[in-house]
Amino acid sequence: MDTSQLNEALASSFYDKIADICDDLMLQGAAEGIEFQDEWPYAIHLLGHIYSNDINSARFLWKKIPAAIKEARPEVVAVWRIGQKLWTRDYVGVHEAIRGFSWSPEIQPFVASFAELYRKRMFELLLSAYSTISTQDSAHFLGMNENDATNYVLQQGWALDSASQMLTVKKQAVLTEQKLDPSKLQRLTEYVFHLEH
Repeated sequence: MDTSQLNEALASSFYDKIADICDDLMLQGAAEGIEFQDEWPYAIHLLGHIYSNDINSARFLWKKIPAAIKEARPEVVAVWRIGQKLWTRDYVGVHEAIRGFSWSPEIQPFVASFAELYRKRMFELLLSAYSTISTQDSAHFLGMNENDATNYVLQQGWALDSASQMLTVKKQAVLTEQKLDPSKLQRLTEYVFHLEH
């Protein structure tokens, strides 16, 4: 089976395309009757779905993985542990699952990229859900120690009350680009003209 497209995506850090590439390769292998299960990169495939925030597909892939492979490859189980934590919305547990395994050099950059993406998702969640939050809680959500988390959010414009150790969330201004449609401008001109005359 030709996995050059998958290898290129991994080398180029196009991690958002990994799940689709793996799904296509798996379907192609199944259609051609190729026995691929023993050498299939299940950890990468699972992480591809998790990276794309498609936990349902990750769950179904996990159910299809043969038990012998689950037993023989602890990295596959470690990736699925991340998926389980996401499934149960254990936000702190996701960071623990990422840090709790010694990843192989092949998948380590992919895991690191997911960790950063997940941190950004959690930051966006904090932005939308809180107006104030303790430094300890922000550290849990962001998967950092309190000092690093505080510095991270202060760089984003949040304010720290040193006495209470509470952070004030700075909502980012939503930029909306207004498109000027010539037909609307024409109708407005005609309307104003009609009012004046």
